[in-house]
Amino acid sequence: MMIVMERILISETIKKTGESVTVKGWVSVRRDHGKIIFIDLRDRSGILQIVFTPSEKEVYEIASRLRQEWVIAVVGKIAERPKGMQNSEIETGQIELQAENIEVLNEAQTPPFPLDTGGLDIEEAVRLKYRYLDLRRERLQKNIILRSRVVLLFRQFLHERGFYEIETPLLTKATPEGSRDFLVPSRLQPGKFYALPQSPQQYKQLLMVAGFEKYFQVARALRDEDLRSDRGFEHSQIDLEMSFVEREDVMRLVEEVVLFVAESIGKTVTQKPFPRFTYAEALQKFNADKFDMRDADKKNTLAFAWVTDFPVFEKDKEGKWTYSHNPFTAPRKEDEENLLAGKNIGSIVSQQYDLVCNGHEIGGGGIRIHKAELLEKVFEIIGHKKEDIEKQFGHMLDALRYGAPPHGGIALGIERLMMIFAEEEFLREVQAFPTTSNGETSVMQAPSEVDEKQLKELHLKILK
Repeated sequence: MMIVMERILISETIKKTGESVTVKGWVSVRRDHGKIIFIDLRDRSGILQIVFTPSEKEVYEIASRLRQEWVIAVVGKIAERPKGMQNSEIETGQIELQAENIEVLNEAQTPPFPLDTGGLDIEEAVRLKYRYLDLRRERLQKNIILRSRVVLLFRQFLHERGFYEIETPLLTKATPEGSRDFLVPSRLQPGKFYALPQSPQQYKQLLMVAGFEKYFQVARALRDEDLRSDRGFEHSQIDLEMSFVEREDVMRLVEEVVLFVAESIGKTVTQKPFPRFTYAEALQKFNADKFDMRDADKKNTLAFAWVTDFPVFEKDKEGKWTYSHNPFTAPRKEDEENLLAGKNIGSIVSQQYDLVCNGHEIGGGGIRIHKAELLEKVFEIIGHKKEDIEKQFGHMLDALRYGAPPHGGIALGIERLMMIFAEEEFLREVQAFPTTSNGETSVMQAPSEVDEKQLKELHLKILK
């Protein structure tokens, strides 16, 4: 039976009592009660009970064949449910659709796992192999929709305060910034490689040199690092940078936007303004630089805090100096003289600030070095030779020599924020298509082998 009436969302049916409507979606549940067949139909907006009776013979026969996850379109009249048959747990629980016409848009195989549960008891590899089915479950639908709303709230706030949304490249240069790069071989320049960005750090500073003054983007960051429950190969971050600011300016704005987003989605923030701890105080009080300040019995609450005054440098496993966050973080003004002289290196304090919430680090930022001689000295202290500094970071040093303004910013991790907002334990529960714990992608099972022709075009050879 072909259906031509315009479709409405299930959530709209609550205002259509007595009217004929068309709804389309997936069969969530089918129940046979004697001669009457009930279907729970699901679309992006909710669930609606549909009633099929033998009086509509052809429609009834099709309904008797329906199975879970078939895709159908149904025409019928919206009516109030009989007394005692209402369902207060769903938005449409006071009404039902009395079916008059039906079209099967697509049949479906039986899913490999139930979709009406939380899904946390199902093996991860199986869930991610069939992620397009896993995402149909109510919990994940809510998480992904909430994520969309959260990102929109960030965008609205920042646009209203004069920030420009500017994209930066995904193909960039490999530079030693902390984590291991993902490399992309160049076809046109044999033996050379692009790197996928660990963050837009250098580009956003170059945008400040370019004079945009207020920048942000929803940025992808890719890092080939060890995986864990709250860290994957790739993540998204609200990345922002501001010119002509000091530390307090950036921290104040970030606190405002985070509060705006959190309270807009109904979360309770325990302390306002956010408490602050120096790095030394955090280690002394919590024995860590990320910590949970909530009372044990509080639910749906957020405990934010700032951690400041990190050292610029720390010793690596070999006892050599390295940067504690990234090489672009500026020292306090009173420490610039020691930095340039290479004195008292271990006591130089940075203008870095980290934002923590409920035991997770959700953001890190700082005031940046905007003078070339300071940045060059940082690289010298951590052991880079002059020719290597010029080769790897000459573009940044050149840019800072062309009138770079004082600037600073932050990157807020969307996935970690969403884990907290959605009260989830694992990163994969707030990502549409996450990687598995051994680094394979959802559904497509990358990484995978490529054919010899592709390797030859990229001037690569696999050594076994």
